[in-house]
Amino acid sequence: QVQLVESGGGLVQPGGSLRLSCAASGNIDSFNRMGWYRQAPGKQRELVARITDTGITNYADHVKGRFIISRDNAKNTVTLQMNSLKPEDTAVYYCNAFKVDSRVSDYWGQGTQVTVSS
Repeated sequence: QVQLVESGGGLVQPGGSLRLSCAASGNIDSFNRMGWYRQAPGKQRELVARITDTGITNYADHVKGRFIISRDNAKNTVTLQMNSLKPEDTAVYYCNAFKVDSRVSDYWGQGTQVTVSS
């Protein structure tokens, strides 16, 4: 069992930046994918960005060029650097850890609120 704790959310003006962090209670190097998802009010949870255990990244089209995901296996952390934030980026952001070995393991954090508003 791995616990994921997000931090770094808050209120920021349009065009600003935030850096989200996800701290895991255990080793993340065995997880095939670490990712960030978000859910805005009245909408489904959606992928923002994810990174594989080999460092391959993929991003949702609406954040490409603005957000950067990274993972530090030594510190068991995953970060999401968010730049040029827009009001439509407002959502609760969730950290996810996923792996498949003898079974599927899929863990979620509690989420951190990001609000982009002037």
